[in-house]
Amino acid sequence: MARKITGRKMGRPTIDFDIEQFEELCKIQCTEAEIAAVLKMSVDTLARCIEEVYGITFAEVFAQKREGGKASLRRAQWNTALETKNPVMQIFLGKNMLGQADKQEIDSNVSGNIEVTFSDPNLDEWAK
Repeated sequence: MARKITGRKMGRPTIDFDIEQFEELCKIQCTEAEIAAVLKMSVDTLARCIEEVYGITFAEVFAQKREGGKASLRRAQWNTALETKNPVMQIFLGKNMLGQADKQEIDSNVSGNIEVTFSDPNLDEWAK
């Protein structure tokens, strides 16, 4: 949905601010400058449009809207892991979401005396 940003009665023409496109660009983590370029306006004009439409700053709107993109990415990863039975994605999600790990627990508690013997001829030469 495009919204006309009017501003003053005289001066530059009105700007079409496409709210849906703006929000989609936020979801895919575009920078403020990238969003302004796609919407064919300056960063300052983008900031004014956002203030007029949302009543808050770019950073605040961006923080809200990017969460939708994260949810979409998570959904896609989940579907890849389950539908295609992709073991790499399943392992990744297991480690990152379920706290699973590849590490093996080794009990290194040793009691008693330990004797270490080296039988390397090069060590004998070095000791002389």
